[in-house]
Amino acid sequence: MSSLPMPSHFLLRNNHSLNCASKFQKFYSRVSSFSFRMIKGQCKVWIFQSLYALVAIGSVLIFFLAMACAYLYVFPYTSTLVYKHGMSNSSDSISECNVFEGSWIQEDSYPLYNASQCPFAERGFNCISNGRRDRGYMKWRWKPKNCDLLWFSAREALEGLRGKRVVFVGDSLSRTQWESFICMLMTGLEDKTSVREINGNKITKQIRFLSVEFGTFNLRVDFYRSVFLVQPASSPKHAPKRVKSTIKLDKLDFISKEWIDADVLVFNSGHWWTPTKLFATGCYFQVDGALKLGMPITSAFKIALETWASWVDTTINSNRTRVYFRTFESSHWRNHKPCTVTKRPSSLTGGRDRSSISDAILGVAKKMKVPVRVLHVTPMGAFRSDGHVGTWSDNPSVPDCSHWCLPGVPDTWNEILFSYILSENQVPFNEH
Repeated sequence: MSSLPMPSHFLLRNNHSLNCASKFQKFYSRVSSFSFRMIKGQCKVWIFQSLYALVAIGSVLIFFLAMACAYLYVFPYTSTLVYKHGMSNSSDSISECNVFEGSWIQEDSYPLYNASQCPFAERGFNCISNGRRDRGYMKWRWKPKNCDLLWFSAREALEGLRGKRVVFVGDSLSRTQWESFICMLMTGLEDKTSVREINGNKITKQIRFLSVEFGTFNLRVDFYRSVFLVQPASSPKHAPKRVKSTIKLDKLDFISKEWIDADVLVFNSGHWWTPTKLFATGCYFQVDGALKLGMPITSAFKIALETWASWVDTTINSNRTRVYFRTFESSHWRNHKPCTVTKRPSSLTGGRDRSSISDAILGVAKKMKVPVRVLHVTPMGAFRSDGHVGTWSDNPSVPDCSHWCLPGVPDTWNEILFSYILSENQVPFNEH
């Protein structure tokens, strides 16, 4: 069946529609292309704007991070770890806690006193008055890991020591601790004129006995210079010419009779047990009257400690007297190189946290009948290369990396000592 021909008007309309559709399609294509280009351009702009924003935010964050790092470097966070040592069980009690395991933290409220205002602070240890400009070394506090030291209160310490006698025995480092102990206590007094050296002596390294009295509290704080603890002696007859003097290792220092009636006894020894202090000066050892020319210093020191321990066990009344022995204090000489005092504590110990002298003290104390509290300060001091006298002494031509500035590290020894003496867990002093 043949198809019918379309009307002419329909063909015309149909062609017109096709033309319109074609034109609309072209128009739509152009509009779509333009719209796509606009959208694409807007996307590019949005993407670049977002990237710029991210870069800007990242730059700000990096800037603040850098500032925070710089701040922590210049002003360390108070829990900045400088030193950690040993193992101990967690405890809130100082009597059960190893207070010598811990860290140095910055403490802006320090120092505890002004050495220039303490007449018993030796000029040679007052580094600020001798020209030291940096003061950061005075701003470090010892924080035990598993307990807290009592915050020092001079008034409480004075009341706790009322009517007592505290005796320090040892070398110049003991004298430094003695001076620090007195200066700390004096901050609790309104009338400082009540404190006097009983013989009117000035504080010098030559005097063998010094005694400071706190009249208001009937308290005496004494220092006896006994660098070896055992008895120094002259050269025996028929000794070799190189022998100029000796140390009787089996005889305690003859002034030991003056230590007996103390309520608190604090000993130290170690810095004179060196070849330069002994053999180089012609000083050798004696035991039972016999000269021991070949005896090593470490062996001699242990014999001297055993002599001291025997004296404590047979002479000291532990119901009255508390006995402490401070270990070797770290020095920071660098293999015969000049003494260099840093502005901040060292990050490494360089092996100074261990000492054969300290090991001997710890070993002997463990075997004693009378309880002896060992103040094991060797590890904590190993990081404090910033605390030494250096050239800021009364003799700046001789650098010093053994002794400590006051105020400074010795105050920490005394904070620990005061914490032990005044701790609630300590057995109270017996009346006498």
